[in-house]
Amino acid sequence: MPLTLTPLQHIPLIRHGDNLADILVSALHANDIKLADGDILVLTSKIVSKAEGRMVNLQAVTPSAAAVELGTRSEKDPRLCELILQESREVLRVRPGTVIVEHRLGFVCANAGIDHSNVDPAPSPDSPPPFSEKMGEGPGEGVLLLPLDPDASSRMIREKIETTTGKKIGVMIIDSHGRAWRIGTVGVCIGLSGVPAVVDERGWKDLFGYELKITIVGAADELAAAASLVMGQAAEGTPAVHVRGFPYPLREGSLKELLRPKEQDMFR
Repeated sequence: MPLTLTPLQHIPLIRHGDNLADILVSALHANDIKLADGDILVLTSKIVSKAEGRMVNLQAVTPSAAAVELGTRSEKDPRLCELILQESREVLRVRPGTVIVEHRLGFVCANAGIDHSNVDPAPSPDSPPPFSEKMGEGPGEGVLLLPLDPDASSRMIREKIETTTGKKIGVMIIDSHGRAWRIGTVGVCIGLSGVPAVVDERGWKDLFGYELKITIVGAADELAAAASLVMGQAAEGTPAVHVRGFPYPLREGSLKELLRPKEQDMFR
């Protein structure tokens, strides 16, 4: 079966409290896609964060002394730096315009994954509140934090869709990350359910009978990158992709599988 990725049209702007499972099922119907066993839905982290109320109004953030110092070094708003510190385990590198951290979820990324793009700065008065009550409400300088627990979010969405449709599927949440040794961002998986994060091919034979010794495929990241291509990064408005023909059997997976243990990290 060929691998096909179809961006889902007709997904509305997501607000705090929206039921993503119901919205995705409606979008599948609107796109004339009948869900089948083994299909995967790939979602941007943004729509999950928005539904979960992970938007923060910078006007309500008071920077600490450490955030002010980080803001000076990075030439970033110290209020944003305060959120970066709150979302991080450790600051690894700093230069003007960029702060590289170990995120609280365990992966290394820029600016703790906090994003301004595709964040509605002035939502309509009749919309559900877009800002975290803890951090302040109302129109202002909105930024979006990554979901608290993307694996759990993926699992919840998957279970609701499976209950509605009766089909066994996988769900992935992805984000755009830069890479240390190459230019450009790529889609990477930050949470998943029902999808193998990695596929261990050690012991498999190649075309000439050679037994693979070290090959472990980052299957979820490969799919994330492919889905990111059809989603786009700007005003395309396609935050979800339907996938059919994933070349590996589905199983339960987790973000932890993708994270290299610190003792094996040669670059920290």
